Amino acid sequence: MDTIPIKEIVASAGTFEATSPWVEVSQAMINQFADATHDHQFIHVDEARARAETPYGGTIAHGFLTLSLLSKFAIDSIPKATEAIRAVNYGFEKIRFLAPVKSGSRVRGNIKLAECTERKPGEFLSRYIVSVEIEGEEKPALVAEWLGMAVVNT
Repeated sequence: MDTIPIKEIVASAGTFEATSPWVEVSQAMINQFADATHDHQFIHVDEARARAETPYGGTIAHGFLTLSLLSKFAIDSIPKATEAIRAVNYGFEKIRFLAPVKSGSRVRGNIKLAECTERKPGEFLSRYIVSVEIEGEEKPALVAEWLGMAVVNT
């Protein structure tokens, strides 16, 4: 993603919107996430049992896997400050998991910059409203209010 001056990022608050490219959430990705988090609940990793015992017709991604894809969506869609020394995930104000992401589905991030304010000289806090769209579905997988912190040369 391109870089732009921090003053342009600040000025775009309230108007900046971006949509990331689609990402397929494969069973292999789900299994790797299960291994990384030690969360092997059958609904995520046992395709036959999930097909037989759930209303989803198969396995679904962990909600936290879907949430973790926000990093990729941001890298692909949000310009970085030209003057940035570092940018870090600052946390969330709100996260809601609204719909399951079935294995094999494609998802993408819809990102809006709600505000970007200088907290102290060279330190900018951004608040993004994000939703994760599931291809072919009406309801998003999740919506969140995501905070990021950029430290810039002044």
